[in-house]
Amino acid sequence: MRVELQITATSPEHPAALLDLPWSVPLVDWPQEHLVALPRGISRHVVRFARAGDEVVAVKEVGEWAAVREYGLLRDLDRLAVPAVDPVAVVTGRTDERGEPLEPVLITRHLNGSLPYRSMFETTMRPSTIKRLLDALAVLLVRLHLSGFAWGDCSLSNTLFRRDAGAYAAYLVDAETGQIQPGLSDGQREYDIEIARVNIAGELMDLEAGGSLHPSVDPVEFGVAIEERYCDLWHELTRQSVYPLAKRHYIDRRIRRLNELGFDVAEMQIQRTPDGDAVTFLPKVVDAGHHQRQLLRLTGMDAEENQARGLLNDLETWMVTQEDYAPEDSAPNSGPGSGRGSSLGARPEVLAHRWVREVYRPTVRAVPREVRGDTDTAQIYLELLEHRWLMSERAERDVGLEAAVEDYVNTILRHRPESRPPAES
Repeated sequence: MRVELQITATSPEHPAALLDLPWSVPLVDWPQEHLVALPRGISRHVVRFARAGDEVVAVKEVGEWAAVREYGLLRDLDRLAVPAVDPVAVVTGRTDERGEPLEPVLITRHLNGSLPYRSMFETTMRPSTIKRLLDALAVLLVRLHLSGFAWGDCSLSNTLFRRDAGAYAAYLVDAETGQIQPGLSDGQREYDIEIARVNIAGELMDLEAGGSLHPSVDPVEFGVAIEERYCDLWHELTRQSVYPLAKRHYIDRRIRRLNELGFDVAEMQIQRTPDGDAVTFLPKVVDAGHHQRQLLRLTGMDAEENQARGLLNDLETWMVTQEDYAPEDSAPNSGPGSGRGSSLGARPEVLAHRWVREVYRPTVRAVPREVRGDTDTAQIYLELLEHRWLMSERAERDVGLEAAVEDYVNTILRHRPESRPPAES
């Protein structure tokens, strides 16, 4: 019985774009005309980047059961709003020109502006930057565990990183060993943390052996560091607090602290103690992406968490300069997205869309598209603001947007390696 090619896709437009790819050729032999030169991480499978219509996709050859399972897990993570690569399709029933079966493939969307960790270590990375990468990975692991996802193979190799304001954002790129449950036990979480510690120490040792690791970095210590960062963050997000009854505002302070970490309190439990002189507060469900959702609701812009925090700060600063701004709409304690309306001024949503139209878009458009590379517009905007501020500080006056853009393009963007097309590895 002849096996027919079958494409299972997340969106109706994907199958048509995917049909043009050479499915009768083993992935390792795909012709260059279909490939896109992007840096690849280490993988136990054959992986290639290809162009499908207007999109760049990652194609991975893997067994059918594993492909279908990982495809389903990535769809589940997407529904849970966990940072992971987007699943596009599974292709089965592949055969070569002689009719011999070929391995099925899992297709995911390329994450623009992202890099595997080995590409980031092509030039020796400073210890402080490595720490920021591990911080991002710790946050990702916490978000996965809060969603009930046990990774089973947490590592730098199974993660993609992209700049998020002054930090990094981490994305899961390989869910092959994962599983989703209603909740994880302490033992399941500890197993994931131990795997992460061992894997990261080993990956850093490998870089050390190749001369790509800063001499002051101890791979074992940095492996332990991610465990400590994870435990600190998990404790902050899930600990039960007892406050004096007269200081119930401490609960607000705790919620703000969680928001600063990028998390929302979706549900909370508050109880009086038996003697009646204290309040017990426990965040029941903590959901990630507080600033992301706030920015999305106000402006329709989708950004990384730290980017969103920076953009909201700039938005709030700009709001204060507007004549129709009502302070109670976005007091410092509530932020521009507090939702408290006022008949004396414009609603926060109205001002936010004006800021996008009058400030954000013109600033980004002032940077020539050809030098942006894969850097997303939110990152461009924040970097340009920082560059303008530094120039103005040196000049002791506002240098203006035009001068800042010219200097930023010539001294920063034109010298950024990831802004230039990388060679195929």
